[in-house]
Amino acid sequence: MNYKLKYIDLFSGSGGFSLGFDKKGFQNVFSVDIEPSFCSTYKYNFPKHQLIQKDICDLSNSEILYLKGFDEIDVVIGGPPCQGFSMAGSIGRKFIDDPRNKLFKEFVRVVNIVQPKFFVMENVARLYNHNRGETRKEIIKDFQEIGYKVECKILNSADFGVPQIRKRIIFIGTNQNEEIIFPNKSVEKYVSVKESLDIFPPLKSGEESTIQNHIAMNHSEQMLEKMKYIKDGGSREEIPINIRPKSGDIRKYIRYKSDEPSVCITGDMRKIFHYEQNRALTVRELAKLQSYPDDFIFKGSKISQQQQVGNSVPPKMAEAIAEVIIKMSKNV
Repeated sequence: MNYKLKYIDLFSGSGGFSLGFDKKGFQNVFSVDIEPSFCSTYKYNFPKHQLIQKDICDLSNSEILYLKGFDEIDVVIGGPPCQGFSMAGSIGRKFIDDPRNKLFKEFVRVVNIVQPKFFVMENVARLYNHNRGETRKEIIKDFQEIGYKVECKILNSADFGVPQIRKRIIFIGTNQNEEIIFPNKSVEKYVSVKESLDIFPPLKSGEESTIQNHIAMNHSEQMLEKMKYIKDGGSREEIPINIRPKSGDIRKYIRYKSDEPSVCITGDMRKIFHYEQNRALTVRELAKLQSYPDDFIFKGSKISQQQQVGNSVPPKMAEAIAEVIIKMSKNV
């Protein structure tokens, strides 16, 4: 593919969004992230990209214009962390005014300065209905005020061949006279956990392998004892009542269901175990469930690597989004 549409990746993390756009022939102009270990991973896997390791709030308007150079930017992509909307009791409080959501405002600021033809912003699905839909309207209004037509939709990563049920709200905006389109489901059958992970050699708790990032977590004997009672796809209810955990996240002390896509991958999957091996998944396996290629290497501590994987836009879903940007760009 000969497309050389140009993009900027904000809050780039380990680079799931960038990877999807690169695979569809886009050219990176620059990326921004603040976390050192996330940046180490990004630099290793994208050595030709210009990565700015900096708090985006400290990136001045003139710096942004300098980094952009004389390039016309086709799309700005990113998933700004937004904590304020998820807080209980926030009904009635404006999302835009909540200081915890300043990174969303930074995304808007960069779009306003750069004036890309399109932008794509990703966030958790519950934002769609937050505050009875008012939050969604506030976000759209902010972009409308800088000249962008905006639409949003909840996409499920499993619809694009990612072996994981991960629902995310995707905002697409344009300052062109162009109809906004979203990717359609591209697979007839979902990819299962077993289909994805059976290629990796089995490991015991604490065991290492020669495969990069395929190192098993070292679990306590107490946890291993609890987990041995849980069958493929089972839950804590199968643990004998005298040792069963009484509280905590219901997504903990479960096993992946081998014949279905994974539950949503997050930054902490230590108490969700392999469908048949008595251990949590390795970073390599979690990355596979996010649709990262096996030669993509994660840097930093194991906890940081898990966070990098959990925070990612699945590359295959990013590819599907990149495809619709290409389609819309052809008409511009």
